[in-house]
Amino acid sequence: MRIAIIDAWRERWRLSPVFQPERLASRADYAAPQRSKMLEQRRTYVSNLTPADQQPFSVPGYCQPCQRQVALQVDFAYAYPVDGRLQPNWRERLLCPHCRLNSRIRATLHLFERFVGARRRDLLYLTEQNTSLYRWMADRYPNLTGSEYLGSEFQPGQVDARGWRHEDLTRLSFADASLSAILSFDVLEHVPDYPAAARECLRCLKPGGVFVFSVPFIVEAQETLVRARLGSDGQIEHLHPPEYHGDPVSDAGCLCYYHFGWELLDQLRDLGFVDVTALDYWSAAHGYLGGNTLLFTARKPAVSMISFRTVAQT
Repeated sequence: MRIAIIDAWRERWRLSPVFQPERLASRADYAAPQRSKMLEQRRTYVSNLTPADQQPFSVPGYCQPCQRQVALQVDFAYAYPVDGRLQPNWRERLLCPHCRLNSRIRATLHLFERFVGARRRDLLYLTEQNTSLYRWMADRYPNLTGSEYLGSEFQPGQVDARGWRHEDLTRLSFADASLSAILSFDVLEHVPDYPAAARECLRCLKPGGVFVFSVPFIVEAQETLVRARLGSDGQIEHLHPPEYHGDPVSDAGCLCYYHFGWELLDQLRDLGFVDVTALDYWSAAHGYLGGNTLLFTARKPAVSMISFRTVAQT
Protein backbone atom coordinates (compact mmCIF):
# COMPACT_ATOMS: atom_id res chain seq x y z
CA MET A 1 0.00 0.00 0.00
CA ARG A 2 2.79 2.40 0.96
CA ILE A 3 4.67 1.73 -2.31
CA ALA A 4 1.50 2.51 -4.26
CA ILE A 5 1.22 5.83 -2.39
CA ILE A 6 4.82 6.65 -3.22
CA ASP A 7 4.34 5.82 -6.90
CA ALA A 8 1.19 7.95 -7.09
CA TRP A 9 2.88 10.95 -5.51
CA ARG A 10 5.90 10.55 -7.75
CA GLU A 11 3.67 10.75 -10.79
CA ARG A 12 1.75 13.70 -9.36
CA TRP A 13 4.86 15.68 -8.46
CA ARG A 14 6.78 14.49 -11.54
CA LEU A 15 9.69 13.65 -9.31
CA SER A 16 13.15 12.97 -10.68
CA PRO A 17 16.75 13.41 -9.58
CA VAL A 18 16.47 17.02 -10.76
CA PHE A 19 17.06 19.14 -7.66
CA GLN A 20 15.89 22.74 -7.37
CA PRO A 21 15.78 24.03 -3.77
CA GLU A 22 13.92 27.25 -3.15
CA ARG A 23 15.78 30.37 -2.02
CA LEU A 24 14.14 32.24 0.86
CA ALA A 25 15.36 35.56 2.23
CA SER A 26 12.82 36.14 5.00
CA ARG A 27 9.89 34.84 7.00
CA ALA A 28 7.57 36.50 4.46
CA ASP A 29 9.13 34.40 1.70
CA TYR A 30 8.62 31.22 3.71
CA ALA A 31 5.00 32.07 4.57
CA ALA A 32 4.03 33.28 1.08
CA PRO A 33 0.45 32.23 0.22
CA GLN A 34 1.55 30.22 -2.82
CA ARG A 35 3.65 27.98 -0.54
CA SER A 36 0.88 26.97 1.86
CA LYS A 37 -0.58 24.27 -0.40
CA MET A 38 2.88 22.89 -1.10
CA LEU A 39 3.68 22.67 2.62
CA GLU A 40 0.42 20.85 3.26
CA GLN A 41 1.23 18.40 0.46
CA ARG A 42 4.58 17.70 2.10
CA ARG A 43 2.93 16.97 5.44
CA THR A 44 0.44 14.63 3.80
CA TYR A 45 3.20 12.86 1.91
CA VAL A 46 5.30 11.99 4.97
CA SER A 47 2.22 11.12 7.02
CA ASN A 48 1.14 8.61 4.40
CA LEU A 49 4.61 7.06 4.37
CA THR A 50 4.61 6.33 8.10
CA PRO A 51 3.45 2.85 9.16
CA ALA A 52 1.07 2.62 12.09
CA ASP A 53 3.03 -0.23 13.73
CA GLN A 54 6.18 1.92 14.08
CA GLN A 55 8.35 -0.77 12.54
CA PRO A 56 11.44 0.08 10.45
CA PHE A 57 10.71 0.65 6.77
CA SER A 58 12.33 1.99 3.65
CA VAL A 59 11.62 4.75 1.14
CA PRO A 60 13.02 4.78 -2.40
CA GLY A 61 15.24 7.76 -3.15
CA TYR A 62 18.34 8.91 -4.99
CA CYS A 63 21.50 9.14 -2.87
CA GLN A 64 23.54 11.98 -4.30
CA PRO A 65 26.82 11.05 -2.55
CA CYS A 66 26.53 7.49 -3.95
CA GLN A 67 24.88 8.72 -7.16
CA ARG A 68 22.41 5.87 -7.36
CA GLN A 69 18.84 4.92 -6.55
CA VAL A 70 18.57 3.19 -3.17
CA ALA A 71 16.10 2.07 -0.52
CA LEU A 72 16.57 4.67 2.24
CA GLN A 73 16.21 3.17 5.70
CA VAL A 74 13.89 4.68 8.30
CA ASP A 75 13.21 3.75 11.91
CA PHE A 76 11.71 5.54 14.91
CA ALA A 77 14.91 6.56 16.69
CA TYR A 78 14.54 10.19 17.84
CA ALA A 79 10.87 10.12 16.73
CA TYR A 80 8.45 12.79 17.96
CA PRO A 81 4.65 13.21 17.96
CA VAL A 82 2.96 15.22 15.21
CA ASP A 83 -0.80 15.76 15.55
CA GLY A 84 -0.94 12.99 18.12
CA ARG A 85 0.92 10.46 15.96
CA LEU A 86 4.54 9.45 16.25
CA GLN A 87 6.58 10.52 13.20
CA PRO A 88 10.14 9.50 12.34
CA ASN A 89 12.85 12.08 12.70
CA TRP A 90 13.18 12.37 8.93
CA ARG A 91 16.14 14.72 9.15
CA GLU A 92 18.25 12.22 11.12
CA ARG A 93 17.02 9.02 9.46
CA LEU A 94 16.57 8.01 5.79
CA LEU A 95 19.98 6.36 5.84
CA CYS A 96 21.53 5.22 2.59
CA PRO A 97 22.37 1.50 2.96
CA HIS A 98 25.69 2.04 1.15
CA CYS A 99 27.28 5.26 2.45
CA ARG A 100 25.24 5.18 5.72
CA LEU A 101 24.67 8.94 5.55
CA ASN A 102 21.33 10.28 6.78
CA SER A 103 19.02 12.76 5.09
CA ARG A 104 20.56 15.85 6.69
CA ILE A 105 24.12 14.94 5.75
CA ARG A 106 23.27 13.77 2.23
CA ALA A 107 21.43 17.05 1.60
CA THR A 108 24.30 19.09 3.07
CA LEU A 109 26.79 17.50 0.69
CA HIS A 110 24.40 17.89 -2.23
CA LEU A 111 23.84 21.59 -1.56
CA PHE A 112 27.49 22.29 -0.83
CA GLU A 113 28.71 20.79 -4.07
CA ARG A 114 25.95 22.38 -6.11
CA PHE A 115 25.79 25.90 -4.69
CA VAL A 116 29.21 26.52 -3.15
CA GLY A 117 31.13 24.80 -5.91
CA ALA A 118 34.36 24.47 -3.94
CA ARG A 119 37.40 23.34 -5.85
CA ARG A 120 39.28 20.31 -4.63
CA ARG A 121 42.26 22.38 -3.42
CA ASP A 122 40.29 25.14 -1.69
CA LEU A 123 40.94 25.77 2.00
CA LEU A 124 37.81 24.68 3.85
CA TYR A 125 36.90 24.54 7.53
CA LEU A 126 34.27 22.23 9.01
CA THR A 127 33.29 22.71 12.66
CA GLU A 128 33.30 18.97 13.35
CA GLN A 129 35.86 16.20 13.08
CA ASN A 130 34.64 13.05 14.81
CA THR A 131 31.72 12.54 12.38
CA SER A 132 30.81 10.72 9.19
CA LEU A 133 30.39 14.06 7.39
CA TYR A 134 33.98 15.05 8.15
CA ARG A 135 35.32 11.67 7.04
CA TRP A 136 33.39 11.83 3.76
CA MET A 137 34.58 15.36 2.98
CA ALA A 138 38.18 14.74 4.07
CA ASP A 139 38.46 11.98 1.47
CA ARG A 140 37.52 14.45 -1.27
CA TYR A 141 38.94 17.78 -0.13
CA PRO A 142 42.62 17.47 0.91
CA ASN A 143 42.73 20.97 2.39
CA LEU A 144 39.75 20.49 4.68
CA THR A 145 40.31 21.25 8.36
CA GLY A 146 37.92 19.82 10.93
CA SER A 147 37.72 20.47 14.64
CA GLU A 148 35.79 19.84 17.83
CA TYR A 149 35.31 22.01 20.90
CA LEU A 150 37.45 20.18 23.46
CA GLY A 151 37.12 22.58 26.40
CA SER A 152 38.39 25.86 27.74
CA GLU A 153 41.71 24.32 28.80
CA PHE A 154 42.69 23.96 25.11
CA GLN A 155 44.03 26.70 22.87
CA PRO A 156 42.55 27.31 19.38
CA GLY A 157 44.39 25.13 16.88
CA GLN A 158 45.74 22.75 19.54
CA VAL A 159 45.53 19.01 18.74
CA ASP A 160 44.93 16.41 21.44
CA ALA A 161 46.29 12.86 21.76
CA ARG A 162 43.48 11.48 19.59
CA GLY A 163 44.42 13.78 16.72
CA TRP A 164 41.37 16.00 17.25
CA ARG A 165 41.87 19.71 16.71
CA HIS A 166 40.34 22.20 19.13
CA GLU A 167 38.68 25.37 17.89
CA ASP A 168 36.47 27.90 19.64
CA LEU A 169 34.10 29.42 17.09
CA THR A 170 34.32 32.79 18.86
CA ARG A 171 38.15 32.96 18.52
CA LEU A 172 39.34 30.84 15.63
CA SER A 173 43.02 30.18 14.99
CA PHE A 174 42.78 30.83 11.23
CA ALA A 175 44.32 33.88 9.60
CA ASP A 176 42.23 36.73 8.22
CA ALA A 177 40.73 36.07 4.77
CA SER A 178 42.24 32.57 4.57
CA LEU A 179 39.26 30.25 3.98
CA SER A 180 37.10 29.70 0.91
CA ALA A 181 34.22 28.23 2.93
CA ILE A 182 33.24 27.56 6.53
CA LEU A 183 30.71 24.82 7.19
CA SER A 184 28.95 24.55 10.53
CA PHE A 185 26.01 22.25 11.15
CA ASP A 186 23.95 22.41 14.33
CA VAL A 187 26.71 24.22 16.24
CA LEU A 188 25.74 27.91 16.57
CA GLU A 189 22.90 27.07 18.96
CA HIS A 190 25.53 25.84 21.45
CA VAL A 191 27.53 29.09 21.38
CA PRO A 192 26.25 31.61 23.96
CA ASP A 193 27.71 34.56 22.00
CA TYR A 194 26.72 33.44 18.50
CA PRO A 195 27.19 36.95 16.96
CA ALA A 196 30.86 36.75 17.99
CA ALA A 197 31.08 33.40 16.23
CA ALA A 198 29.54 34.86 13.07
CA ARG A 199 32.02 37.78 13.16
CA GLU A 200 34.91 35.32 13.42
CA CYS A 201 33.62 33.42 10.41
CA LEU A 202 33.41 36.68 8.47
CA ARG A 203 36.98 37.56 9.46
CA CYS A 204 38.42 34.22 8.37
CA LEU A 205 36.62 33.98 5.03
CA LYS A 206 38.24 35.19 1.85
CA PRO A 207 36.36 37.90 -0.07
CA GLY A 208 33.53 36.04 -1.77
CA GLY A 209 33.88 33.11 0.64
CA VAL A 210 30.74 31.46 1.96
CA PHE A 211 29.47 30.46 5.39
CA VAL A 212 27.21 27.40 5.17
CA PHE A 213 25.32 26.37 8.29
CA SER A 214 22.27 24.79 9.85
CA VAL A 215 20.65 25.50 13.22
CA PRO A 216 17.48 24.55 15.09
CA PHE A 217 15.03 26.89 13.44
CA ILE A 218 11.45 27.94 14.19
CA VAL A 219 10.09 28.57 10.71
CA GLU A 220 7.00 30.41 12.03
CA ALA A 221 8.97 32.80 14.27
CA GLN A 222 10.70 36.06 13.47
CA GLU A 223 12.46 36.31 16.82
CA THR A 224 14.94 33.81 18.20
CA LEU A 225 13.92 31.81 21.26
CA VAL A 226 16.58 32.19 23.94
CA ARG A 227 16.55 28.98 25.97
CA ALA A 228 19.54 29.79 28.19
CA ARG A 229 22.13 32.52 28.62
CA LEU A 230 25.33 33.26 30.48
CA GLY A 231 25.13 35.73 33.35
CA SER A 232 27.77 38.35 34.09
CA ASP A 233 29.24 35.91 36.63
CA GLY A 234 29.64 33.24 33.95
CA GLN A 235 26.83 31.10 35.37
CA ILE A 236 24.20 29.62 33.08
CA GLU A 237 20.67 30.97 33.48
CA HIS A 238 17.99 28.65 32.11
CA LEU A 239 14.98 30.48 30.69
CA HIS A 240 13.37 27.21 29.52
CA PRO A 241 13.86 23.58 30.55
CA PRO A 242 17.44 22.60 29.63
CA GLU A 243 17.78 20.95 26.22
CA TYR A 244 20.89 18.94 25.37
CA HIS A 245 21.94 17.75 21.92
CA GLY A 246 24.30 14.97 20.93
CA ASP A 247 28.01 15.72 21.23
CA PRO A 248 30.57 13.73 19.19
CA VAL A 249 33.13 14.36 21.95
CA SER A 250 31.14 13.71 25.13
CA ASP A 251 28.21 11.54 26.20
CA ALA A 252 27.03 14.42 28.40
CA GLY A 253 25.70 16.30 25.37
CA CYS A 254 25.77 20.01 24.54
CA LEU A 255 23.42 22.58 26.05
CA CYS A 256 21.22 24.31 23.47
CA TYR A 257 21.06 28.08 24.05
CA TYR A 258 18.86 29.04 21.07
CA HIS A 259 16.14 28.00 18.69
CA PHE A 260 16.62 30.58 15.97
CA GLY A 261 14.06 32.66 14.11
CA TRP A 262 14.23 34.64 10.89
CA GLU A 263 15.86 37.62 12.61
CA LEU A 264 19.09 35.62 12.42
CA LEU A 265 19.31 36.37 8.69
CA ASP A 266 18.96 40.10 9.33
CA GLN A 267 21.61 39.93 12.05
CA LEU A 268 24.06 38.31 9.66
CA ARG A 269 23.38 41.05 7.11
CA ASP A 270 23.99 43.68 9.79
CA LEU A 271 27.34 42.05 10.58
CA GLY A 272 28.41 42.45 6.96
CA PHE A 273 27.41 39.24 5.19
CA VAL A 274 25.65 39.46 1.83
CA ASP A 275 23.43 37.03 -0.11
CA VAL A 276 22.09 35.66 3.18
CA THR A 277 19.67 32.94 2.15
CA ALA A 278 17.72 29.97 3.48
CA LEU A 279 17.70 27.09 1.00
CA ASP A 280 14.56 24.98 1.34
CA TYR A 281 15.88 21.65 0.05
CA TRP A 282 12.85 19.36 0.57
CA SER A 283 12.88 16.63 -2.08
CA ALA A 284 10.97 13.35 -2.15
CA ALA A 285 13.11 12.19 -5.09
CA HIS A 286 16.25 12.39 -2.94
CA GLY A 287 14.70 11.48 0.40
CA TYR A 288 15.07 14.93 1.95
CA LEU A 289 11.88 14.92 3.98
CA GLY A 290 10.38 16.40 7.14
CA GLY A 291 9.12 19.75 8.30
CA ASN A 292 12.30 21.82 8.56
CA THR A 293 14.53 21.31 5.53
CA LEU A 294 16.47 24.57 5.59
CA LEU A 295 20.17 25.14 5.07
CA PHE A 296 21.57 28.66 5.33
CA THR A 297 24.27 30.39 3.32
CA ALA A 298 25.89 33.79 3.81
CA ARG A 299 28.69 35.25 1.72
CA LYS A 300 31.52 37.61 2.56
CA PRO A 301 31.44 40.55 0.14
CA ALA A 302 33.88 40.31 -2.72
CA VAL A 303 36.40 43.09 -3.29
CA SER A 304 34.56 45.64 -5.41
CA MET A 305 35.73 46.99 -8.73
CA ILE A 306 35.69 50.45 -7.13
CA SER A 307 38.41 49.25 -4.74
CA PHE A 308 40.47 47.97 -7.67
CA ARG A 309 40.13 51.29 -9.47
CA THR A 310 41.11 53.18 -6.32
CA VAL A 311 44.23 51.04 -5.89
CA ALA A 312 45.13 51.45 -9.58
CA GLN A 313 44.89 55.24 -9.34
CA THR A 314 47.06 55.59 -6.25
